[in-house]
Amino acid sequence: MATQTRDSGGEFNEKNEKIKESATEEEVKEVSPLKNALKYFDAEFFSDEKVLEMGKGAKDFNVPIYRANRKLVASEDGGLHDPSVLVFNPEWSSRSSSDAKTSKNFNKRFSCPTASGVQKPNLDEDVAFMNVFELGHLLKTKQTTSQELTEIFLRRMKKYDHVLEAVISYTEELAFKQAKRADDLLNQGVYLGPLHGIPYGLKDTISVPQYKTTWGSKTVQNQVIDMEAWVYKRLKAAGAVLIAKLVTGSLAYDDIWFGGRTRNPWNIEEFSTGSSSGPAASTSAGLVPFAIGSETAGSMTYPSARCGVTAIRPTFGMVGRTGVMSLSESLDKLGPFCRSATDCALVLDAIRGKDPDDLSSKNINLEDPFSIDITKLTVGYLEDAEMEVVNVLASKGVNVIPFKLDYTVDSVQGILNFTMDVDTLSHFDSWQRTGQDDSYEAQDQWPLELRRARMVPAVDYLQAQRARGKLIREVCESFAVDAFIGNATDWERVCMGNLVGMPVIVVPTGFKSTKNPPSGNIRRRTTITTGIYAPPQHDHVALALAIAYQSVTDHHKQRPPIDDLGPDDSIPNHSKANYPPRRWHP
Repeated sequence: MATQTRDSGGEFNEKNEKIKESATEEEVKEVSPLKNALKYFDAEFFSDEKVLEMGKGAKDFNVPIYRANRKLVASEDGGLHDPSVLVFNPEWSSRSSSDAKTSKNFNKRFSCPTASGVQKPNLDEDVAFMNVFELGHLLKTKQTTSQELTEIFLRRMKKYDHVLEAVISYTEELAFKQAKRADDLLNQGVYLGPLHGIPYGLKDTISVPQYKTTWGSKTVQNQVIDMEAWVYKRLKAAGAVLIAKLVTGSLAYDDIWFGGRTRNPWNIEEFSTGSSSGPAASTSAGLVPFAIGSETAGSMTYPSARCGVTAIRPTFGMVGRTGVMSLSESLDKLGPFCRSATDCALVLDAIRGKDPDDLSSKNINLEDPFSIDITKLTVGYLEDAEMEVVNVLASKGVNVIPFKLDYTVDSVQGILNFTMDVDTLSHFDSWQRTGQDDSYEAQDQWPLELRRARMVPAVDYLQAQRARGKLIREVCESFAVDAFIGNATDWERVCMGNLVGMPVIVVPTGFKSTKNPPSGNIRRRTTITTGIYAPPQHDHVALALAIAYQSVTDHHKQRPPIDDLGPDDSIPNHSKANYPPRRWHP
């Protein structure tokens, strides 16, 4: 194999001539297509001799290594095994605490709010829209049982899923087994915490033994993974009751899955958007008190905003991901969809912590959001912030100021795409190589993006990570407030927030009329939401502010009209519209 040396110009040219002379006619013919291919890598600066040398080196040296590595770690899709040793750490040293500093304080859990005087409603629908700590009070005071709650939510789920298409699998047998155990423990005087006996759902990227984990894709719709995901273990230990595996968009891309497309309970003409569509729609419609979803790039923020539920995308590394289908090991995050910020705090408290098999997870010591003095906080608001949130927080003593998050990195969306798509392809290499992408539910989504990702050189992937580091440093320097308020679905901000690893809580702030309704005699609405952002490992700040806002507003308590669509409303047929591809630039 020819090798380039650092000889003087004359010696180097002489060596190239020898390479050219020694090349076979077939090798010379290879130069033109190789040079043509290099333009797709922005690398057209090589001479013919160097191109020939590169081709020989790739064939003789690189390809055998590619194949050896694929055989070792890429025979199974989904990224459940053999994680990368390149571990992203979102910590800002000037603001955060490391595992070593926080481990002794980590076991201190959040204080749980009291719900004294809460009485069980007569109607099951009213029970279905109670929040977690209210349902917990009913259980502790023996006004209901976990088995009764499980029956209520399963009945409701089966009644409305034909409208919403939000459920993939019911875990009914497991649910009643877990509910009976929760009731038995309470009868013995054992209380496991605020999630004890509370039904919930999991996004179907999260594995539970003996039940299908379909990843929303027809290529693996009968897959059963004999693994308890870490987040499922945490919830089981907290006494929660799993009643269903909820829709994920196919391979965690948007809301299209092998069984249909999940709808927005507030406006069934719309789809819920984002791959955590099932958790968002189910929580919004009162099919579960809470659900666990995930985000790589907008899969929590978009559906929670569309469906009008409160959800927190936590700091990267807050919740362990063992047993969860992986797209990007430096972007994937798990978090709860809930009725309120209070519920988000309770659920996050139960599932956070170090997962021994997830190299990115940490014991992050959060302050108790129920004990934070918000009058000591300075909160910025962006130009697109919902001013009702700003004004309410100001009335409660928060120092609110106009704010702009400045950074010079102008390729944020491209960095996100390179990172997510290349990482995802590494986890679905076999899927692409065996042509399974041809059976994918939406050809303009993963198939298109992952074919493009095959053309990203390793050097430019690493340059993107260096640019990501520059972005993080600039955001850290510009983040001169304790938190800021702004639109939760601005695509640039979604990309920036996920690359940085910062938490955001999405909160409902009102409603507006739908565009072009089929008639005036319907009850559909378009939800209005905003995001409260905090620095990494300061999720408690965002939670405390959202709890304060919701303590004097009731937008999060409103119910979507799936029980009463209106006299001129009906369930629409499936739309054929395609979800727009992710953008590279603003």
